[in-house]
Amino acid sequence: MDLEEQLGIIRRGVDEILLEDELRERLQAGRPLRIKAGFDPTAPDLHLGHTVLLNKLRQLQELGHEIIFLIGDFTGRIGDPTGKTATRPPLTEDDIQTNAATYQEQVFRILDPDRTRVVFNSTWTSDLGAAGIVQLAARHTVARMLERDDFNKRYTGRQPIAIHEFLYPLIQGHDSVVLKADMELGGTDQKFNLLVGRELQKQYGQPPQVILTMPILEGLDGIQKMSKSLGNYVGVQEPPDDMFGKIMSISDDLMWRYYELLSWRPLVEVAALRAVAESGERNPRDIKFALGEELVDRFHGPGAGARARQGFIARFQRHQLPDDLPEVVVQPWEDGLPLPNLLKEAALVASTTEARSLLRQGAVRVDGERIEDPDTRFLSGARHVVQVGKRRVASVRVA
Repeated sequence: MDLEEQLGIIRRGVDEILLEDELRERLQAGRPLRIKAGFDPTAPDLHLGHTVLLNKLRQLQELGHEIIFLIGDFTGRIGDPTGKTATRPPLTEDDIQTNAATYQEQVFRILDPDRTRVVFNSTWTSDLGAAGIVQLAARHTVARMLERDDFNKRYTGRQPIAIHEFLYPLIQGHDSVVLKADMELGGTDQKFNLLVGRELQKQYGQPPQVILTMPILEGLDGIQKMSKSLGNYVGVQEPPDDMFGKIMSISDDLMWRYYELLSWRPLVEVAALRAVAESGERNPRDIKFALGEELVDRFHGPGAGARARQGFIARFQRHQLPDDLPEVVVQPWEDGLPLPNLLKEAALVASTTEARSLLRQGAVRVDGERIEDPDTRFLSGARHVVQVGKRRVASVRVA
């Protein structure tokens, strides 16, 4: 594969490359690059938002480069302050070890374990000792730290910043020095930390790493980033039917974003699919079926996607749900539209009182799943098939 073809694959879905000229030089040198990506084991489950970066690592792996999957068991004890408005509580050692074990199991559904080097940053950071930490801290200034947006907002807003939080980007950067990384990947919110790695490598006499920042994937609502706490996520360990159903709930516009960042189909093929959808030659639903099958197969094995698709069709189309369901648009609430209000606004019930009664009776289904909790909320951008009883059904979109 020539240089431009490699760069085309690397650029796909990437937000920013710093610096592309340096990347060209290193690719032209002809040796495999040492490519690092770090994950703090802060939670036991990964979702599709995490796989945006993992997909890029797999693409780079296929190009013949060395992938270093770094588990931040030391930095996890500090807590990444990125985007936080308050100091994060540290994880316990048991939490870190449990989560780290599950991370490895999940990432190898995407990465090739035989071509992936797994490292833990406690291996070298624990040996730094107090003197080493002080020497590392001496390589950066408070003024530079306060250039970081979240630190600056907290400082100007007179919100506490614990001193150990300043150590996080330094230790992440020190990892790049130890590993002699040629490239580091991270989300767009990690750009400051990644740049610290470049600066420290220069100070240690190493060529600075190239940085690839990946976009943050929107959740099922199409608005906020995918997050378990927001309930707009697709977990990589979810059952196939649940995963497929959630993917089918995304809007047609968001589908193309998911194709770009999550699918392994060539972009030219994705462009062709979009063209036939926009021309009316193919139903976007069928193209979404293909996306759902691809992602379910990736995490549950070949054939799982087709079975999930068949199950989805059985739940919806065989229960007298027409293909051309009327779409009803309802207005959002800032903190999410409660299900009783959604049912009323969609004219599926006469009042929220009736809605609550039907919920208690188990007569309401959302995407085929019975919902009984009246506090279930839907964020702006959500789109779902909502059924009340056997005859009242509509495709409801929250504007």
